[in-house]
Amino acid sequence: MNLRAFGNLVVHLAAAAGLICAASPAAAHDDFGDDTRRIAVVSAYAPEMTILRGEIENAVVHEANGVEFAAGELEGRDVVLFLSGVSIVNAAMTVQLALDHFEIGQIVFSGIAGGVDPALDIGDVIIADRWGQYLETLFARETGDGWAKVPFFEYPFANFGMMFPRALTVLRSGADAPETRFWFPVDESLLASARAATDGVVLERCTVAHECLPRTPRIVIGGAGVSGGAFIDNAAFRAWTFETFEARVLDMESAAVAHVAWANRVPFIAVRSLADLAGGSEQENELEVFFQLAADNAATVVRALLREMPE
Repeated sequence: MNLRAFGNLVVHLAAAAGLICAASPAAAHDDFGDDTRRIAVVSAYAPEMTILRGEIENAVVHEANGVEFAAGELEGRDVVLFLSGVSIVNAAMTVQLALDHFEIGQIVFSGIAGGVDPALDIGDVIIADRWGQYLETLFARETGDGWAKVPFFEYPFANFGMMFPRALTVLRSGADAPETRFWFPVDESLLASARAATDGVVLERCTVAHECLPRTPRIVIGGAGVSGGAFIDNAAFRAWTFETFEARVLDMESAAVAHVAWANRVPFIAVRSLADLAGGSEQENELEVFFQLAADNAATVVRALLREMPE
């Protein structure tokens, strides 16, 4: 599926689910939110959120900048559910908006993704222990001797042609000075909760249209995830991503949310279910076939995680 078709699919599904609000004029939103300590449960687009929104109890809906924040209870936990929107800027902007107006104790990001690790397949759920932004990169100048890199960035990874991933200089509350890093870690206590929560969880193998995967999907905890503002459906780029970052999964939001969570010192974890293989399938991209199954599996793991998380 090409990027335009993907975008149209996202908009159509979100609108059908009632999760896209008409943009309203810029206004003061200082009165929205509450002071209850909550877990932020965030998804990129509608199929991932619709399942969880259907199960929230005692929901109070707040709206700001066209985003709906549903505050209530889910699996016995005080939560606020909202859509980040697809891609890096949307995710960072929306999560920071939530942090500014709600008392958020943890962030759980849920959704579909592309599989990078050849050992994984569609339907598998990946909970990475670190996230990086692979498209924070230098596009190098080509010379007779190869590629000329500018000297004022750090380049911790191998290049893909002219593309040289680089580390970021980032700020954080309470830090004495900026620091340079590529990876943003997932909270260790949330990873421990995920390991306990997912023991015995069985994921779906078949879609409602009876399209079935060759094996029952599994839950994998640990390893790296990477994010960037590109929809990847290219076998060569997928192979480079796996070899360079030892990544298991690739998406368009999680590393941005991990960055925002790190900057605000809020514990973060992401639950990503594979809807396609980022160009690794022999046939055409299968996101349109398996996105709902992947979203269902991600939601199953999120509910189990919420039940296991400490009060």
